[in-house]
Amino acid sequence: MSSRDVNATPFTLQGFVWLWLLLVVVWLAVSSAFTVESVLPGALISAALAAFFARRFDIWGGIRVSPGRVYHFLLYTGVFLRELVHANIAMMRYVYAPRIEIEPGIVTVKTRLKSPIGRLALANSISLTPGSLVLDLEGDEMLVHCLDMRGADPNEVARGLTRGIEEPLEKTFG
Repeated sequence: MSSRDVNATPFTLQGFVWLWLLLVVVWLAVSSAFTVESVLPGALISAALAAFFARRFDIWGGIRVSPGRVYHFLLYTGVFLRELVHANIAMMRYVYAPRIEIEPGIVTVKTRLKSPIGRLALANSISLTPGSLVLDLEGDEMLVHCLDMRGADPNEVARGLTRGIEEPLEKTFG
């Protein structure tokens, strides 16, 4: 076995397809034109990246699709976008305040999500919202850095980070 095969996992077509579709959707979202000259290179680059990562991480093979899961994923997307807007507005208050008064802190967030892809999606959702950053994800616990914890109960902050997002992710990914 060569050194580059150490991290390889069995290639699954299902994992490749889901990752490829995700990457193509991201490419289309950031692409400036929907022409063959724009979409084809994106699809090919996405295929190469999906083949590379699907071999090394088996997380993508665990995705199952059903109408209920699609519904809950769309629900998660709506909740995430709402939380993203709220976090950005809160961040603007810090940026435009004459004096920045913050009290950063680290909280432990325990999740009930069982699937690795669900925990990954939750960690990324928390990190993508301004003012919070996941420092570590181990099992069902995450260490999260929060920008401002003045007068806040750490347990309530931890619950607030997953409120509304965890349930649709659980119904989407298990």
